[in-house]
Amino acid sequence: MRDGLAQIFQPLATQQFDLLPLIYLIAITAEAMSGALAAGRRDMDFFGVAVIAFVTALGGGTIRDVVLGHYPIGWTQHPEYVYLVIAAGLATTLLAHFMHHMKSIFLMLDALGLVAFSLIGCNVALPLDYPVVVVIMAGMITGICGGILRDVLCNQVPVVFCRELYASVSLLVCALFLVLRHLGVDADLTTVICFAAGFAFRMLALRFGWKLPTFSYQQRWD
Repeated sequence: MRDGLAQIFQPLATQQFDLLPLIYLIAITAEAMSGALAAGRRDMDFFGVAVIAFVTALGGGTIRDVVLGHYPIGWTQHPEYVYLVIAAGLATTLLAHFMHHMKSIFLMLDALGLVAFSLIGCNVALPLDYPVVVVIMAGMITGICGGILRDVLCNQVPVVFCRELYASVSLLVCALFLVLRHLGVDADLTTVICFAAGFAFRMLALRFGWKLPTFSYQQRWD
């Protein structure tokens, strides 16, 4: 059992973030469950549930690695991640009737996951010597693309484009991380500050319904 946990934590523990390994596992589990719920709302079978759970939890990191040319892709070397997210997705089919009581917990876990994914994305891009804007984009891709893929596969407009601030939270976290790193702030302290700022921003956006201005264009061209 201990060896199994060590295998799961090892790829992230080498990234100099003491707080991220556990939060990463919590995040991909929560994202897999949110994907399973989205599949359930579309009346998908168990295979569909497993696919949507997998894409939601690991899709962002996969897209990031492909875009950056960062190989091998993480989950291909650590199948424990695949087992975890598929198991979480399928378990959701048994727990779905109780999920409405856990909505606030899911929102908090999702906020933590967004911050964790964003930091991991930046941390993957930095050693590859990409420009700052690419590092930020890598963090945002990791943070938000799993949810985008989930919504597209479930045939709906991605919520990241039309509801409370979400991508903006990822952008803030990535920018703050790079600024603190440039200032030479201790890595652990940087992680704590980014988590606190990102989590607070996301929770406030949910509480007060903060969102970016929307664009609506209805005129026909014919």
